[in-house]
Amino acid sequence: MSTISAQQVKELREKTGSGLMECKKALQEANGDLEEAVTILRKKGQAAAEKKSGRSTSEGAVGSYIHTGGRVGVLIEVNCETDFVANTDEFKELVRDLAMQVAAASPALPRWVRRDEVPTDALDKERDILKSQAEAAGKPPNVVEKIVEGKLSKFYSENVLMEQPYIKNPDQTVDEYLKSKVAVLKENIQVRRFVRFERGETV
Repeated sequence: MSTISAQQVKELREKTGSGLMECKKALQEANGDLEEAVTILRKKGQAAAEKKSGRSTSEGAVGSYIHTGGRVGVLIEVNCETDFVANTDEFKELVRDLAMQVAAASPALPRWVRRDEVPTDALDKERDILKSQAEAAGKPPNVVEKIVEGKLSKFYSENVLMEQPYIKNPDQTVDEYLKSKVAVLKENIQVRRFVRFERGETV
């Protein structure tokens, strides 16, 4: 087993947001290969999150973020299982990071937390627009549907918070970042809702 340096652990922590011991174990398992260690942590985070996903989340916090100059403000509710975790620095940092994500995501603003919250009429409207664009470009019918589905993925990544690239690490989605925190904090964590205000925007 190769020797793992503190610098490697630090780099992996910065890339994934995972805990010190989790990063060290992943690097040892990957024989010091950083990218392989990232994959290991993501798989573990996914598994940990799935195990906890059915547990009740009645605690948590409402966090806020006001961008410098007061141009943009965000309120976000993030829930966890216990007030003990809600009061940890790690959870508070997570809430702030998520609020910053919503504030920074312009012009592609998140409108919903998860894909299943997208209203059917909004999805149908987007699908119709994309289909019309593909047909107007002269694409054959068998290709149109593939183009529509491909562009719908982009629609989700722009409009659904959990599917956006995470601002501090665009190689991760927000969902993957959240799951890495579930693996560290050992509780089910859910983003409940958010609201974003921008000075001068039309209501």
